[in-house]
Order: sequence, then structure tokens, then C-alpha cells
Amino acid sequence: MRDRPGVLWLMAAALTALVHPFVPDATWLMVHVVALGGLTHSIMVWSTHFATTLLKDNPDIDVRAMQNRRLVLLHVGILAVLVGVPMTWWWVTLVGAIAVVVAVVWHAWQLGRRLRGALPGRFRIVVHHYLASAAFLPVGATLGVLLARGLGEEMHARLLLAHSLVNVLGWVGITVTGTLITLWPTILRARMDDAAERRARQSLPGLVGGLAIACTGALLGWRWLLLAGVAGYLLSLLWTARSLVAPARQKPPRHFASWSVMAGATWFLVGIGMVAWRVATADDFAAMATGYGRVAAVLVVGFGLQVLTGALSHLVPAVIGGGPRVVRAGIEGFDRLGMARIVIINVPFALALLPVPSGTRVVLAALVLVGLAAFIPILLSTIKRVVAVRKEAALATPEERRAGLEQGRAEAARVLEPPFPRTQLMAGVTLVALALAAGPALRPVLDGGSGTSVTPVAPTGHTTTVAVEAKAEMAFSPSRVEVPAGDRLVITLTNTDGSTVHDLHLDDDTQTPRLTKGESATLDVGIVGADRQGWCSVAGHRAMGMTFDIVVTGAPAAAPAHGPEHAPTQGHDTAGAPPFALQRGATWPEDFEADNAALPPLSDERTHRVTLRVQEIEVEVAPGVTRTRWTFGGSAPGPTLHGRVGDRFVITLVNDGSIGHSIDFHAGALAPDKPMRTIAPGKRLTYTFTAERSGIWMYHCSTMPMSTHIAQGMFGAVVIEPPDLPQVDRSYVLTGSELYPEEAASGEPVATAFNGRAFQYDADPLTARVGERVRFWVLDAGPDGPLSFHVVGGQFDTVWQEGAYRIGGPDEVGGPAAGSQALGLLPAQGGFVELTFPQAGHYPFVNHVMTDAERGARGIVRVH
Repeated sequence: MRDRPGVLWLMAAALTALVHPFVPDATWLMVHVVALGGLTHSIMVWSTHFATTLLKDNPDIDVRAMQNRRLVLLHVGILAVLVGVPMTWWWVTLVGAIAVVVAVVWHAWQLGRRLRGALPGRFRIVVHHYLASAAFLPVGATLGVLLARGLGEEMHARLLLAHSLVNVLGWVGITVTGTLITLWPTILRARMDDAAERRARQSLPGLVGGLAIACTGALLGWRWLLLAGVAGYLLSLLWTARSLVAPARQKPPRHFASWSVMAGATWFLVGIGMVAWRVATADDFAAMATGYGRVAAVLVVGFGLQVLTGALSHLVPAVIGGGPRVVRAGIEGFDRLGMARIVIINVPFALALLPVPSGTRVVLAALVLVGLAAFIPILLSTIKRVVAVRKEAALATPEERRAGLEQGRAEAARVLEPPFPRTQLMAGVTLVALALAAGPALRPVLDGGSGTSVTPVAPTGHTTTVAVEAKAEMAFSPSRVEVPAGDRLVITLTNTDGSTVHDLHLDDDTQTPRLTKGESATLDVGIVGADRQGWCSVAGHRAMGMTFDIVVTGAPAAAPAHGPEHAPTQGHDTAGAPPFALQRGATWPEDFEADNAALPPLSDERTHRVTLRVQEIEVEVAPGVTRTRWTFGGSAPGPTLHGRVGDRFVITLVNDGSIGHSIDFHAGALAPDKPMRTIAPGKRLTYTFTAERSGIWMYHCSTMPMSTHIAQGMFGAVVIEPPDLPQVDRSYVLTGSELYPEEAASGEPVATAFNGRAFQYDADPLTARVGERVRFWVLDAGPDGPLSFHVVGGQFDTVWQEGAYRIGGPDEVGGPAAGSQALGLLPAQGGFVELTFPQAGHYPFVNHVMTDAERGARGIVRVH
């Protein structure tokens, strides 16, 4: 329980880093696997070890079996949190957080018992640091649970800042600060600074107070208070860090353990500085939280993970014990390629934080991962070697032990004072240089450039380099570039749009990767001799005018370089599936099950908390026709929400897609600026509204081009019942929509559907019984076509359209004999109709715009 869980968490972190492109919320997961998993486990284990060693109290206090039970509770809680948050199972998250808090409070209580039972002595202040850090963990866990619950954008940003500061600077930072008072000189085998204990006592109130002030400032939204708290914490940290300088001067770091701890401490200061800079310069709290992943990476990977690996490299051989030979074996094991690992972790990590091209950043990140992951096999093999050496020593005769002890001391002295590993340093620097060179060298693969000429023109030997920005206005800047004939053209594209991804696709099918805000990619067009055209291939962006023209000057008239087979087509989007058409005669299989059209039951809750995850999934939208659909919650249309007038809806939108998306609820009235903004992949927002008026209201993605996003499946219905709505026997929800041959909605649709799939209720009919009263809630999601809902063989005695009864209702509008044959709706309009089926049979329902009915917007009600 001391060593293995920590190793498993490190392995899980490495695995998550490898598969992160395929894992939702991968950045959040990687951060919490390291911080909540590996670091928290190690803090629980090693703070107990240091408290026991420093206090020298009764060993019966907090026996090993009790510690193991506490660790089991901790890991069960961590697993629940790591599952609950990505799956949006809030109660699982809550239970997991409670388990983690109980384990940490239990741990702190046992540390307090040790402290009270110990005799007066030096460095009790270290245990005071542990108790102070433990006090922050329940606060951080509470903030994390609230974040998972879903709040408005501004409050989410405040909670995120407070949560990260309390957990990383409090739970982890104060623990590390207290531990290094004694551990750092021990690692260096140097004399401790005489003022270390005094400075630690002086700085602890500043650390606790500064962090408490910063947390309060973040929660209240007071920038100046937050900045003052961070500054106070940093000053207190620097004050106690003075005690680490003298030991390093006596004996400079010579081993991986000391190098890794020193690198981690440096990144800790850098991370705090990054937080302070964000707080001081950001426009608002939402801007402070935007792009916070880099700060998290610095604090968790640069600081936390490197301090952990450095500390374990020293502590593991020490606690295994066995004399100088064991110590030598442990040091030699952990020092394998030590300086090279330090270089390939820290130098690429620093470079990757700079605005380097995306391909180069990928190679640098891979190098960092290799350096960090190498610790796992080195740890396991070193433990195995140290245990073997200890067993050999235990089986030796007394004479062999004395001789081995003398030899071990001599060899240990040599190992403890090794020469500086210049060869490893140069090896690490060489690997970094190769990584920097590999990014441009692999550009045809990573950035999509061909680097070859497709036009017979004499090369000039000159290269024209152009910097292009993809802007939020759905435009390239510049959108046109002139290039002398025969020049090689190199385009560097940078995405400055924080709401979505962009790329540049040329008419010969070379293109950059899709870039998020701040990322850059280089496209080597090659030698150009004729005009070329490019565009953003994200669905709909080209139709919005996001095109790029390459104009060649000084060239004779010639055919287009791309040739007729590559001639651009208006409205074409390369990102999607090929055009489709309904397959004549195709039918759904006999075992086909249509999507459930029943209206979800109305619950007693007056506050509805819903998480909608944007997902791109393959859906069979018509018999034999599969398309990639952009969905809310894994279905197109998204889930139907059901409530009453006055109900409050708290919607958390999580973008697990590949481009920017947003959401617009017609059921609520509020300023659209923030809740309806487009969020980039991997981001989330909270949209809160109160349903003040009844109706069947549309919700949809409002990212431009809106027609494309709606046509791709990003729509759904919110049913808010009118007051005193009579009960009926059955209620169905039918949302009409259109399917287009391309991702962009243009021209005539090739299919239409109720609830997202053509003809599905022909194959699997809705049901009713003779004499039952059936209500159909109907919404026209469009994006373009009207809907005329009609039930063949039926007559509507109640029609409610866009907020009012047209026929029937409590006031019997139109009189008791009034009836209706169709509910006519324009896009984004909705209503309901009611009827009673007089006889058993099969009653078709259709969109009576008959071409649309023939394209798929029809179904059957089977009446028994």
C-alpha cells in the first residue's frame, strides 16, 4: 500500500497521456490522475513517515493496518471522482469527494495525535505544515464538487481558480514546503541551514493566510484581493526557500533526486508567477480561466510530478534499508540517465509553452512524456535491485559483512560524489535539438504540406513566406497573397479565434491540421506557377466566406494548377462524409427499433440540472445510409427536456467535438452574449434559464454557419407545459428536420425525418388504443423547410400553436364541433395537437409538404 498504488497512478497518467486524443476531458483526467491520484497518495504515505521519524513517538499510534484502511478509503474515493466527473454522474462525484475528505481528515487527526503524544523537539513545525495543508483539502474538494455540479461562466471561472489554488498551493504546496525543510539537506547530504526552523515558523502563517485571502478573493470576484493573496503566499514561500540555498552551496546537486526536486521547485515559482500574471492582466475572471490548462500543466507536471519523482528516488532506497551497499545500489539505479532525463523533461517542456508550430509542439511533448515515463521502469528495476542487494547482505557471514561494509562505504562515498555527467547533459541537449529539427522535417506528415510543385515553371530560388491569421470573423487575414511565378511559397497559419478550430485546405488537397487558438502550422505550398485557392475545411466555414487566394504575378496564362479533377466546388467541405442519396427500395431491417418518441414524464423537481456533451457519432440516418452527426448528448435530436412554467434549468454544455459549438435555448429569455457563446473543443459552459412561458421550444447550436450545425443534428426540444394542461393517455414528441447531401445545408435536402431518422416510424410504428386520447408535441427544427403535421384518417379536436389554443382547450376555442386537419409550422415553431382514434388500424402521420413526406418525414400509429 505504500509503493504500489503510487506506481499504478504514475502508469495510469502515462497511459492517459498516450490515448488522450480519444478520451473525453483528457486534460482534466491527466491533471487529476497525477494530482489527486499520485500526489495525494504520496502525501498521505510520506507525511506519515516523516512525522513518525521526526517526532519519535509511540509506534502504536496509527498502526500500519489503520493506515492501510485509510489508503483504501482514499483510493475508492479517487476512483469515484475520476469516473463521476467525466461521466457527469454528480452523486458519484459527491460520494467520491466525501470519501477523499474523510480519508484526509482521518490522516490529519492521526498526525495531531502523534504531535500531542511526542516530546518537545526540533522540527515539529514540519508536522504543523502537514496539518495546515490537510485543512485546505476539504475546501478544495468542496469547490471541485460545485464545479462538477455546473454553474454560470463567471462563477465557474472563480471556482476553478480557487479550486486549483487551494489544492495545488495548499494541499500539495504547503506539504512540499514543510517536507523540504529537512528532506532537501538530507538529499544533498549537507548541513541544514541554522535558521531553517525559524524561517519555517515565520513563513507558515503567511502561506496559510495568503492562500486563504487568495481563495476568498477568487470566490468573491475581487481581483485585487486575489492578487494580494497570491503575492503574500509567494513572498512567504521565498522567505522559507532561503533555507534551501545554504545546503546547495555546501554540496551542489549531483544526483537525479536533487536535480528533479530542484527543477520541480523552480517550476512551482514559475507557476505561481503565471497565476499572478493572469490575475493582473486578464480582462475578467472568465479570461483568467481561459487556457488555464498551461498553468495546470506547469503546477502539476513541472512542479508536482518532478518533486514526487525526485523525492521517491531518495526515499525508496532509504526506507528499504540495508547499509551502504544498498544505498549505493539505489543511487546508481535512480541516477541512470539522470541528467539526460532532466534535460529532456524540462527543456522541451519550457519550449512547448512558447508559441511554436503545432508539429514541433507534438514532438517536444512526446520527448517530455518519454522522460517522465522512463521513471516507472527505472523505479521498478531499482527496487528489485535494492531488495536483491539487501538479501545478499543478510545471507553473508560476519566476516563477509565486515569486509562488505568497508567496501560499501568506500564505493558509496564514490557514488555520492560523482563527477558532473557532461555526457548525459550533451545527450539530452542533442535529443532536444533533434526534436526541434524533427518538427519541420516531419511537416509533410504533421502539417499536411506537400512541398512539391504541381506547375511546370522555372524555379527562381526565392522563397516567399506569408503569415496568415484565421480570425473569429470567419476570415483569413490576409485573405489574398501575391507570389512571383517560380517562387516557393511557405504559409504560416495561426488561429486567433478562441471559439473554434480552423485550418487551411488548398485545391490540391494539401492542408494544415486543425488548429485551436494560439496554435500555428506551416504549409509548404511548393513552387507556384498558377493561381491557387484555399479555404477552411471545417464544415460551413467556406460558405461563410473563409477563403484564401494565391495570385501568381509574372506568369503566362496557363490552366489552373489543380486540374479539372480538383476544381473547387462551391460549398464543398472536405471534413465530412461524401454526399449521400436515399437508396431506392431500401428498408429498415425487421428487428429495427425506432428512437423513443414518448414525452419523458414530468418530475417533481423544479430545478433541472442537465449535462449535454457534444459528441460526433456515426448514425444510420436512413436505411443503408450512415452519416457522422454532431449531437447533444449522443443523439440527434438531443434529449427532450420537460418542465413547468417557473422551472429553472441549469445546463452544462461540454464540447467533446472537434470544432467549436454553442447552444441556444428558446425556452429562456436572457442576453445571449455569454451563455450562447461558441466554446472550443475540450471546453464547457453553464447555461441557466427560467422557463417563464409555456410551449415546445427549440434548442440548437448557434455557432455560425448555424444552418450547418442544425442540419448536422444539433437541435432538440424543451416542453414547458401550459398551466392546468389536461392529462392524456399518451404523449409523443416529433421533431421534424432535414438531411442534406453535404455537411453544409444548401440546396434541396435529400431526406427529411421525424426525430432524426428517415422512415423510422414506418418500420417501428408508434402505438395507441382505440378511444385513447393522444397528444402529439411537434417542433419544426428545420433548418429551412416548413412542416405541416397531418394524421391520415384522424381529425384534431385540439390545436395549440406557439403559445395559444387555436381550437379546443379549456375555453373550447372555435366551439365544440371545431376541428383541424393539419398543424402548420415554420422553422423553430412548435405546438401540440390532440385526437382520439375511432377504430383499430394503421394511421399514417406525415409532413403534408408531400415531397418531404416522400423523403422520410412520415410514420405510422398502430392502433389496437
